Amino acid sequence: MVPDSISNEAAVFVEPLAAACEILDQADIPHRAEVAVVGDGKLGLLVAQVLNARGKNVHLYGRHKNKMRIAERAGVSVTVIKQKLPSNVYEWVVEATGSRDGLKQAIQMTRPRGTIFLKSTVHGPVHIDMAPVVVNEITIVGSRCGRFEPALALLESRKINVTDMISEIIPFVEGKHAFARAAEAGVLKVLIQW
Repeated sequence: MVPDSISNEAAVFVEPLAAACEILDQADIPHRAEVAVVGDGKLGLLVAQVLNARGKNVHLYGRHKNKMRIAERAGVSVTVIKQKLPSNVYEWVVEATGSRDGLKQAIQMTRPRGTIFLKSTVHGPVHIDMAPVVVNEITIVGSRCGRFEPALALLESRKINVTDMISEIIPFVEGKHAFARAAEAGVLKVLIQW
């Protein structure tokens, strides 16, 4: 049950926020550890904020400065990807790009014996050169859904900014417009209001 202290608008983020929290259930990432998050969509922004709220030194890599400002306001370091990502730098990397190249990028960024949390699910096969994974003994952890309790606690504490992720609230009678708006590039979340 969602506590009364959490608004309906914030409550729609419980499930993706729980998925972001799942990483902390899957590994014991040390306090102040350097963690790279690749991808500035909804999930990447949530992951970056969750890890930051839990005392990790988070660096978000993405393509959209306007989206990354949400994480930046929460204290996350951000870099707009213009060309090449850093190589063999991070022990902990979260891949949340939603793209076919995301895992390849994460592998490039991970140092030997590091760990990648794979969040993206893409349609169809993805072809990856696994030699660097084997040679560098990189661990890849599939990371999907998570428990709602940690997500609710973070929303209740207001340590995660979900308000700025709402691009627009549209009345129910304009539902068709809401779906079209949600499909537009750069739009994070469109809510339909009854």
